[in-house]
Amino acid sequence: MGKTKTKSGKVKRISQLPVINPTVAGVDVSDKEMMVAFPISLEQLEVRAFGCFTRDLYAIAKCLKEYGITSVAMESTGIYWVPLFLLLQEQGFEVLLVNAKHVKNVTGRKDDESDAEWIQKLHSCGLLRGSFQPDNIIRTLRSMVRHRSNLVRTSATYLNRVQKALELMNIKLQTIISDIDGKTGRLIVEAILAGERNPEALADMRDPGIKASREDIIKSLEGLWTTEHLFSLRQCWDMYDFHDQKIKECDLEIEKVLIQQLASLNEGVIPVIPKVKRKNSGKMKIPFNQTSYLKAILGTDVTEVPGISETCALKIMSEVGLDMSKWKTPHHFTSWLGLAPNTKVSGGQVISSKIDKKKQNAGQAFRIAANSLYHSKNPLGDFYRRIRAKSGAPKAVVATARKLAIIYYMMVSKKEAFNPAALVDFQEKSKEKKINLLKKKIAKLEAI
Repeated sequence: MGKTKTKSGKVKRISQLPVINPTVAGVDVSDKEMMVAFPISLEQLEVRAFGCFTRDLYAIAKCLKEYGITSVAMESTGIYWVPLFLLLQEQGFEVLLVNAKHVKNVTGRKDDESDAEWIQKLHSCGLLRGSFQPDNIIRTLRSMVRHRSNLVRTSATYLNRVQKALELMNIKLQTIISDIDGKTGRLIVEAILAGERNPEALADMRDPGIKASREDIIKSLEGLWTTEHLFSLRQCWDMYDFHDQKIKECDLEIEKVLIQQLASLNEGVIPVIPKVKRKNSGKMKIPFNQTSYLKAILGTDVTEVPGISETCALKIMSEVGLDMSKWKTPHHFTSWLGLAPNTKVSGGQVISSKIDKKKQNAGQAFRIAANSLYHSKNPLGDFYRRIRAKSGAPKAVVATARKLAIIYYMMVSKKEAFNPAALVDFQEKSKEKKINLLKKKIAKLEAI
């Protein structure tokens, strides 16, 4: 095999694309059929179409075992890959889920057969890397947390419709009290649906902690009681209340999964979880103490990091799992999260450094955490405001989210507590640099 010299002077071998593993298969996934390409001999490759029913998936596993296939690669097409992926893993195959962008360079006519054949060829040459996939418990937790997020979004939609129905009747309750779904708002809305129309009687239901006066609440409840809007109010409130109950049921299931995760980490024994002070997560927070579970599972309290609430920490853990060694360095981790620039160099010049636009739930959680630091009086909040003033809000969010992700990676991988000393030192150095810069400007002005 020949050698060639690169621009940097290092000697690299010329790649001849050897077949590293001949016992691999490639699968092109769709909602109607699975196109499977696998070798039947050293020189022959068969491409066979299978259905998508459960019996067909078992037939794929049986067929691949008959021909001695040990590893399977498939592209991530929608959610259609999930059943086959899990079944093949259960049957003992090594399964690689690959990014569709990495397998779309097939030449010639585009069809399912050529796609499956191309995936098999790339996999046999060792040119495919599997996407991150968590273990079964974390996968279950991830599904539950995502389902809860969907329920919360749907619930918020119906709450907005409740407010719209009240506004159409000129009931200004939502402008007087901050949360219409709080204790006072619930009592008043349910009383209205029960037939109460007297503003004074409704105002008497207010909680003593409400800042608004009784007179203001009375004025806000003097409205136009139209039949159609009362009907809309009743239906939307019932749907909101229904989703609220389902969210509570989902919270119980999430706690069961966290207990199961704790038991798996302690050889089946559920340890006594010490109480830990919770960080406020705002509305729709999970009722049980998530922080205690998270600290026991992760080995450190990541909610001590400014901006990361317990709900945010639970979402991140459910997306990235517990084993941070899946990513070699924090830089690999931030790149996977979509928080690092995708730098492209050609001719010795950087032609692009844009961040890839991809939907990454864990990366989005870090972005939300970073965005909450705008008014925070801590080094991370100071860092966010400084980048925002210099480069704008979008870049400030990404830069701060990346810093939060690195802190999370280091804490979880090393099981260390959050140490803000390094951030404080960085903040002091930034202040000193800014003071020196201002001094130089003042000296220039005095010299004029």
